[in-house]
Amino acid sequence: MARRIRISDLKTRVSFYKYIPKKGPEPGEDEKERLYDCWAKIDSVWLKDIELAKTNGTLEDLTIVMRDPRITYTPSNKHYIEIKDNAFKGKRYNVKSVQPDMQDKQFITVIAELVAWE
Repeated sequence: MARRIRISDLKTRVSFYKYIPKKGPEPGEDEKERLYDCWAKIDSVWLKDIELAKTNGTLEDLTIVMRDPRITYTPSNKHYIEIKDNAFKGKRYNVKSVQPDMQDKQFITVIAELVAWE
């Protein structure tokens, strides 16, 4: 069986980060701490999934395929994603789910949802 994805498909730089609490008396989160950087393949959700995304109240979902970082980093739904591409400038995505690629164990798939647009 041919591989569905190749290393050469990973063309977009992606950063995973988390927010840390603000310093001082004001509540909330402000600064971000970068957790992991990698190259990834970014796909928009399929057209059939757009209606499901609307039903769930999401504005925009993405599928991000990346090499499995194994013990170096584990994506979590508490983490955010910044995509280093002009088409995604100012958009912040939240990790929605993480799934291993069952056809090729060296990759994982991250489903992310748009949570902010600056």
